[in-house]
Amino acid sequence: MKYTLGFSPCPNDTFIFDALVNKKIDTGDINFEVILEDVQTLNKWAMTGKLDITKLSYGVLPLVLDEYAVLNSGSALGRGVGPLLITKDAITLPKVDDYTIAIPGEQTTAHLLFSLAYPTAKRKLFLRYDEIENFVAMGKGLGVIIHENRFTYQDKGLKKVMDLGNFWEKETGSAIPLGGIVIKRKIATNLQKEINTLIKKSIEYAFINYPLLNDYIRNNAQEMSEAVIRKHIDLYVNKFSLNLGREGKTSIKKLLKVYQETNNCIVDYGNIFIN
Repeated sequence: MKYTLGFSPCPNDTFIFDALVNKKIDTGDINFEVILEDVQTLNKWAMTGKLDITKLSYGVLPLVLDEYAVLNSGSALGRGVGPLLITKDAITLPKVDDYTIAIPGEQTTAHLLFSLAYPTAKRKLFLRYDEIENFVAMGKGLGVIIHENRFTYQDKGLKKVMDLGNFWEKETGSAIPLGGIVIKRKIATNLQKEINTLIKKSIEYAFINYPLLNDYIRNNAQEMSEAVIRKHIDLYVNKFSLNLGREGKTSIKKLLKVYQETNNCIVDYGNIFIN
């Protein structure tokens, strides 16, 4: 059996999936056709049901629940891991609405968290996550950054306006559900569970060999230094990546509730996770 599997080239994802897709663990008769793309592209594909298994932003989850269920393993979720709003020049918080804000995709969790913090902001521009630092550095506006840019923006003289993750945590008391792995509901339940177990084993294998970095992680991390790669992995891969548990699932449900309230719509909470 072969399934299409999409995730990002970011170190946390390649760390998680390396052993799985490169056959460092036994996957039996289950094989994967791997597609690496940025998370906003994966979000758009999830909305059309393109892939069997895919990473996505939890911000897009309410739009794909008819097609996909959330796996218990593979998530990026935690505390102190949220996106940052940054600027080139110091500004006062009440003036944020006066600026154009570059955001890494309309369906991202970053956009949802920004909208929660700044509900009246209208001047939004959606860019790839790796284009936002330069947008801000060129003085074109503010930017919401994610991934490795959390560790590099200060090197370019940029400044933090707000930690949107901290805002979320103070408002909700919940951990921040950034992104997760979903699987098509039409795949048999026993196979959903088996694939989830394989992802967990892949993460466990990765931790056994950490902090050594293999070529799969390095080659997909583009120009990141090993120090930044490790910071990335340390921040985004944790106990929730191995198993969402009650706390992780509660956080995801809280995000769905916020989405429902923010977008004035109804979200079905009945069948979010694999059984």
